[in-house]
Amino acid sequence: MKIGIFFGGPSREREISFAGGRTVYDNLDKSLFQAVPIFVDSLGNFILLDWQYIYKGTIRDFYPPVAALPASEHKLQVYLESLGELSVAEQDQIISQVGRRVLPQELGLLMDFAFLALHGPGGEDGAIQGLLEWYGIPYSGSGILPSAFGIDKIAQKKLLKALGRPTPDFRVITAAEWDVADPEATLGYLVRELGLPLVFKAPRQGSSIGVSILREQDVAKFEAAIERSLFRKTMIREEWQGLGQQGQLAWLQQLTDIREGIGLPVQLTVISDQLTDENSTLDTQNSTLLYHPEALLNKLNELFQTVEAVRLTNVDGETQVLVESFVAGREFSCIVVEDPNGEPLALPPTEIVKGEELFDYRSKYLPGLSRKVTPIDLPEAEIQRIREACQEMFTTFGFQVYARLDGFLGKDNQLFLNDPNTTSGMLPASFFFHQAAEIGLNPSQFLTYLIRTSLAARRRAGMRPVKLASLLQQLDEAVASRQHEEKQRTKVAVIMGGYSSERHISVESGRNIYEKLSSSVKYEPLPVFLTGSAQEHKLYLLPINVMLKDNADDIREKIEYAEAGHDLHPILQRIRREAEPITSTYAGQPTAQPRRILFEELAELVDEVFIALHGRPGEDGALQRQLEQYGLPYNGSGVVSSSVTINKFETNKRLREAGLRVAEHRMANRLEWEADAESFYRSLETQFPYPFIAKPADDGCSSAVKKIKNRAELEAFCHLMFRDQEDLETTAANTLHLGFKEEFPRKDAFLVETLIERDGAQHFLEITGGLLTHWRPDGTYDVEVFEASEALATGEVLSLEEKFLAGEGQNITPARYAADVQERQRISEEVKHELRRVAEVLNIQGYARIDAFVRVRETGAVEVIIIEVNSLPGMTPATCIFHQTALNGYTPYDFIDRILEFGKERTSRLQLETKS
Repeated sequence: MKIGIFFGGPSREREISFAGGRTVYDNLDKSLFQAVPIFVDSLGNFILLDWQYIYKGTIRDFYPPVAALPASEHKLQVYLESLGELSVAEQDQIISQVGRRVLPQELGLLMDFAFLALHGPGGEDGAIQGLLEWYGIPYSGSGILPSAFGIDKIAQKKLLKALGRPTPDFRVITAAEWDVADPEATLGYLVRELGLPLVFKAPRQGSSIGVSILREQDVAKFEAAIERSLFRKTMIREEWQGLGQQGQLAWLQQLTDIREGIGLPVQLTVISDQLTDENSTLDTQNSTLLYHPEALLNKLNELFQTVEAVRLTNVDGETQVLVESFVAGREFSCIVVEDPNGEPLALPPTEIVKGEELFDYRSKYLPGLSRKVTPIDLPEAEIQRIREACQEMFTTFGFQVYARLDGFLGKDNQLFLNDPNTTSGMLPASFFFHQAAEIGLNPSQFLTYLIRTSLAARRRAGMRPVKLASLLQQLDEAVASRQHEEKQRTKVAVIMGGYSSERHISVESGRNIYEKLSSSVKYEPLPVFLTGSAQEHKLYLLPINVMLKDNADDIREKIEYAEAGHDLHPILQRIRREAEPITSTYAGQPTAQPRRILFEELAELVDEVFIALHGRPGEDGALQRQLEQYGLPYNGSGVVSSSVTINKFETNKRLREAGLRVAEHRMANRLEWEADAESFYRSLETQFPYPFIAKPADDGCSSAVKKIKNRAELEAFCHLMFRDQEDLETTAANTLHLGFKEEFPRKDAFLVETLIERDGAQHFLEITGGLLTHWRPDGTYDVEVFEASEALATGEVLSLEEKFLAGEGQNITPARYAADVQERQRISEEVKHELRRVAEVLNIQGYARIDAFVRVRETGAVEVIIIEVNSLPGMTPATCIFHQTALNGYTPYDFIDRILEFGKERTSRLQLETKS
């Protein structure tokens, strides 16, 4: 069956939609379905996307293509709408570089079924559903009316009030009312009516976009909250000029971010009088429409020579603000699905334990920033009360197939439901898959069930009953046949987790590998979690519901819970019984609890191993040595090479001895610091003028990599790195501007390096390059080096989010070494030559990622300065190694398959050598 996956779209949630569409594309069962990727751009064009672009980290990394971008002094990445008003021919030219335009009437020729991974306006509001209904194409999720209702928070509130259902009190402020209102009087009214705190929402957005909480009766903060929900921003000349050039650029980037800011294009309107004047008015005759961030930057600099203030309004902003009274209580989210009889079945509700007061975009999608506790820690009767309320809302609103319902349990035990979503986020560990895993469905199986249920829902509603009956019969027969094939696949243990600061990213990588393999016809993956210590590696076989917990700490907690002898939560037993009509067909019997296994048992259970660990343990050779003892093939480099590349100091030393360029470096030891801190600081300052780089010598993922600019930051770095306690010292953390929950490991030494800078080069960029090795018949191997990606850091160094979080990192693949195509390729070949030399010097096997800086001199000379080598690079869905392999024709699955086959061949060769 051909499944058209619709993703991207015009909404502010397009990056999460893009990442979710990729998840669906990868997890569709390849024996049942053929995926057809339909990327929807921000102007609403349907594009049959060339498959390699699906694996870009963000939409802006490939669309609009680099060739279509206007010149940009600051190299700012933009969406299509920033190119201004485009003719159909101009749009077609842009589209042709990434795929081909598909007209609506063509959709039915390309697909049997449409899976909607779109979010927000244009995706969840009934619009796309209506289009597909017009052309008779069955689609996933709810129909037109419930979708339209599900996106309108104000309409939902009115219905809940009319039905007498508990919902926080609310008021609505229109943009027109706000424009003539007295802010102080309006705030006073809202506080009297609703109390404090107040919650402000953009009524047609998701992912907590446009949401604020006001905790005090502060007029300035109140105005900012209203502006945030209307997607407006007021800027005063004094504030603008006080930012300085770098501050203005950072402000601009934040403002034009579609998730955190107001986005583009904007209408810029001059405020004619000073803001302190109560009679200040908008000069509507002095308005400008601006599409590109640099045009906005230039316009602001020009205007603030003469005017006092301006207002920026996104052209697609909201016209109303929903203001709610704050509910103090426990926040939860619950997925409700239709069972095979069309009745609602609520999955186990998840409690959202936030580190900050607002469960914002970043907290929702970056592992480790918030916790998802499933089921919510309540007595069974209370959880059942939540489930029944969610099932009732599902029915009341007329939802179909599935929905995500959010709510609060107040301090007085009152239950509030709000913000139902007819399309849930579909990242690998989202609520959508997270809760389905609790009844034993992996993502591939859950997607199959939802497609089947959606076909049945469309047929019940009267869409092409004969044709859909035939599709349902075909799918049911194929599912039954697929169950028989399960036992014939190659078993692969996917080892993830660990106990380092990279454990959360390791889990993300492991899950991605698991999902790529589980949807294949060749492999049957088994998720295995590694914990313990350097002295003893403990392995645990994970059931799917534990593997899809939010992060490594949650998984470890579930393991400890099981080892303490706790039984499965009774509500889970109940829900699994209720879900048996689903799981008996689509999943078989789920494992109830994680189980400790020894390496001997692992060798009996699986044919080979994929190590998805990062840093120590995993990349240091210790685990590889244990696997070799049991004859288990594994991915990546061998014991000796791994033990070298984990040590950045030793890696640099060997590369320098081989004639490759690396930064000046040295180790800084705790004993030296403890003996005489002042002498220690002066020694570093003498050898490395500020600013320089300090980082752990045996961790990756940008964990604790800092640009040290002065003595205070050096002292803070040392105090944190050499601390005895687990918790971070607040003063030192603030000095280094550590983010919320930012990991900072404890070590007895760290690496100090000179800061690599432009040094007068004509062109200077940071790159990350991947490679893959292939066996030759004579027992040696070739190194295939991919086109490197240009990594764009918004801060001083590439952050964890930029490397691994979908929609965050900015990577251009291939790297932009030069504008001229032939010159770019010449430089690229030189860079690849240097990366190949690195692999040969360090005896890299399987695959790797090498980070470097590239300088291109006016003479054309190319200098490649190696930063670090990762022998088990991150394999999260958004990591740029998949962008690179795609250019060489490898899908992520193909790439993983090649890696596993290389490891299997290596083990066979070693065994033959041993016998001979």
